[in-house]
Amino acid sequence: MSDVTGRQTLTAWDLESAVDYIERVQRSDGLILWYPDGPADPWDHVESAMGLSVAGRNEAARRAYRWVADAQHVDGALWATYGDSKDGDGSHASDEPRKETHRSAYVAVGAWHHYCCTGDRSFLEELWPTVRNALAFACRQQAATGEIYWTVGADGAVYEDALVSGCASIYKSLACGAAIADELGNSDDRDRWLEARTRLGEAIRSRPDRFDRTWESKSRYAMDWFYPVLCGVLTDDVARQRLEAGTDRFVEEGRGCRCVDDEPWVTVAESCELVISLAAVGRTKRAREIYEWLFQWTDDDGVFWTGYQFEDGEFWPGKRPTWTGAAAVLAADALSGLSPAGELFLEAVFD
Repeated sequence: MSDVTGRQTLTAWDLESAVDYIERVQRSDGLILWYPDGPADPWDHVESAMGLSVAGRNEAARRAYRWVADAQHVDGALWATYGDSKDGDGSHASDEPRKETHRSAYVAVGAWHHYCCTGDRSFLEELWPTVRNALAFACRQQAATGEIYWTVGADGAVYEDALVSGCASIYKSLACGAAIADELGNSDDRDRWLEARTRLGEAIRSRPDRFDRTWESKSRYAMDWFYPVLCGVLTDDVARQRLEAGTDRFVEEGRGCRCVDDEPWVTVAESCELVISLAAVGRTKRAREIYEWLFQWTDDDGVFWTGYQFEDGEFWPGKRPTWTGAAAVLAADALSGLSPAGELFLEAVFD
């Protein structure tokens, strides 16, 4: 089923229920929780807002981005988690509050995505200070060797280690921030972010010794495998080779992508992100095949579960995260152009 532009629709993919669910879970202040009465985090909040934008739920998406602007600290960061706060003030859900660089910076991807969907320049201008401050926070944590440190504590102490997946996400955020800066005529910020992105990309591609130095390697996680492809750090043959090299470890035929390679658990969000990564390297047929497996992991209303534990034969954990449905919407957009932003992860945003 297509609309008048020739694009496929949410209805054709059976995704209306997933978007309805995101909108129902969104709080009146704009924050999109993981699920009703649950926590939230800035990265997944933005991803959920992106799902709303693809679906044309523009007012709900704008409220989500205004929440980011309102919640942003003077240093440009946000807490890693929100909602279900132990002390009841709604500021964070962690016993040790922290400001994670990739979660704070992801608003740049959401802002550019919403602009691509809507062409709403006035709202892009409204979000500009939030984007600028968020990326400034992330760039202040960039090491001389190019990687961007993972987090800053509530006391301002920087945790000097880096995540491959987190840095890949920031790489995309910097590209989208540069695109926004270019659109709005802010060449100094554009050039600064592109330079930081170049150094970050070199670190991810060439300096594996700069990651996972103070904790156990995250290489068992699927996100470490495909995020450099999803976020454009690796492209073309190198990207295809990386995806092919990890397929046997992570892909369960007929089910989806494992979250970690040593657990019998496929997760819908990681599977959708793998779908987009495959589409980005031209493996569209395989991407569609994997995507179509995922609709068995919905409830009776068409809302996606987190994932499926295939040894125990049960949905685990028994939650239906908003960001999982949003990932499904973004994957469908990449495969069939539901919105004008469908190519955001398929082509270079700024090179």
